[in-house]
Amino acid sequence: MQKNAGWQNPRLEFTLPPDWDEYELLDCGNGAKLERFGPYLLIRPEAEAIWKPSLPDFNWQKANATFIPGKGEEVGTWKLNSKLPERWPMNFQGLRFWVQLSSSRHIGVFPEQASQWEWIIQKVKQANQPLKILNLFGYSGIATLAAASAGAQVTHVDASQKAINWARENQTLSGLQDHSIRWIVDDALKFARRESRRGNLYDGIILDPPKFGRGPKGEVWEFYKLLPILLESCAQVLSKNTQFIILTAYAVKASALTIYEEVKEMMNQFNGHIRTGELVLKEKSAGRLLSRAIYSVWSKNP
Repeated sequence: MQKNAGWQNPRLEFTLPPDWDEYELLDCGNGAKLERFGPYLLIRPEAEAIWKPSLPDFNWQKANATFIPGKGEEVGTWKLNSKLPERWPMNFQGLRFWVQLSSSRHIGVFPEQASQWEWIIQKVKQANQPLKILNLFGYSGIATLAAASAGAQVTHVDASQKAINWARENQTLSGLQDHSIRWIVDDALKFARRESRRGNLYDGIILDPPKFGRGPKGEVWEFYKLLPILLESCAQVLSKNTQFIILTAYAVKASALTIYEEVKEMMNQFNGHIRTGELVLKEKSAGRLLSRAIYSVWSKNP
């Protein structure tokens, strides 16, 4: 097939999540952000917030909990400033999921991805036919639930049994027990390679790889080294009916152009449309935009 000439000069986008009553970025600055998840306020580290906070200290002191980083970027402890439940539910357009504190600053939801959940639902419904979707590095499963709620058959892969259990609990909480979701604890690259050998094909792939991680058998994941190899393997499991690819990346030094070029190479033999840019949040206090992740999205139809 002829290469898509429209890919030569990408326009970088800044994508905000839709209005969402249960989440707010209230303020950020001095390397931290003050967020509301449902009724509770949390303070977490945020390297991108190099400016000064807009709200006075009094507002920050209302936080129910503050994450204190340890030696690593992700691991640390939560300092409770007031009593919190072990976990609490949140809702996004009918998708329900549990939020909870752990030894990580991650709490089960990335609010900036809400626009992607909407987009996935839209694309699955627009296809007007059953789609098979592969979600690699699926974590707590909100993107999986979005696809399944729209009628897709989803294979959800994560290296952590704990994350898989969390995602299955979110499936039950959302009332989607009867929807077709296959839960797999495995290394993403190994699984994609096995699916290729088996001849299993998918109509869409969702990828949210970390900068660094380990598989269930100690497999090492390094973003720069293994992402091109993973995308090559993913290209081998795409059906002729492929509808979309979503690649999101956090905590890396790559630019949106880097993953744009990777997705372009991956989808070289498909005619379609590609968008790239940053997922951002807008703070309530001063309206500043906070960059959270980079992404590239390929779709069969605009």
